[in-house]
Amino acid sequence: MSGTKFTRRMLLAGAMAAPFVRGANAQATWPNRPVRVMVPYPPAGGADTTARIIYNKLSQTLGQQFVVENKGGAGGTIAEALVAKADPDGYFILHDATAFSVNGALYPNLSFDYAKDFDPVGLVSLVPNILVVTPTLPVNTMADVIAYAKAQPGGIEMASSGNGTLQHLSLEMFRFMTGVHVNHVPYRGGAVALTDVMAGQVKFFFSNGSSVVGLIKGGKVKAIAHTGKGRLASLPDIPPVSDTIPGFEAYEWNGVFVPHGTPAEIVKKLNGAVKEALASADVKERFEQLNIDSRATTPEEFRAFVKEQTERWARW
Repeated sequence: MSGTKFTRRMLLAGAMAAPFVRGANAQATWPNRPVRVMVPYPPAGGADTTARIIYNKLSQTLGQQFVVENKGGAGGTIAEALVAKADPDGYFILHDATAFSVNGALYPNLSFDYAKDFDPVGLVSLVPNILVVTPTLPVNTMADVIAYAKAQPGGIEMASSGNGTLQHLSLEMFRFMTGVHVNHVPYRGGAVALTDVMAGQVKFFFSNGSSVVGLIKGGKVKAIAHTGKGRLASLPDIPPVSDTIPGFEAYEWNGVFVPHGTPAEIVKKLNGAVKEALASADVKERFEQLNIDSRATTPEEFRAFVKEQTERWARW
């Protein structure tokens, strides 16, 4: 070995190969420092709730902190833009919701492209909305709500978590399928909207079903119906909206995305860690308490799911 002569060509070839070796090592050891998780909505809402449950588990299993950051506004597009343009190295990921599949139709002049600038990792959760009202309001069923709304000369005011959120879409479905007059009152997040519903500032809100359970059980808001199917595990007395309005169904979904170009090895490892978290007993128990359904997917299955959701909500 001591007699080996290194030519200029050999040295150049080694230098050119070095970045690829370092890149491969970086992918193999990911994560070796904290990972930022951007939630494009304020704290205490549905996306924030699922994020803190899942990434707390990932911090335990992967041995690095997954730090949840909330940056609400503009239907989630402010935070989405940050992640879309971030380095695709696996250290800045997006935990988004249904608005991801809606915003492209609502905001035509965005600085990024949902289909081109993100790579899907996996679906995390499916959650119905629950129509909640101010406790003193004299309504107890969906039929009561419809009758009450039709009796108001100017219609009713109904909150949402912001333009393009599932809470907004549920409101629009309700308006379209019943013919009632609804005045949309958008907020910067579900937690802020719930505060005003409790106070009676706005009396109706399709709230994320995972973030409102405690308030319902504590009598802070009154639950009327939910937007899913069947009965909810933690609130079995609440019927689905479809019992009164056939065909009415809407689920909030949360899922994981990374900037486009993130190495496939990192996407695969992150997807596997999310699946493992969803299958763990403590996460499953917590999700059940909050009416959250989970569905493990591959990145390819999640991509197809997002495409279907985008096409579906574009029709509304």
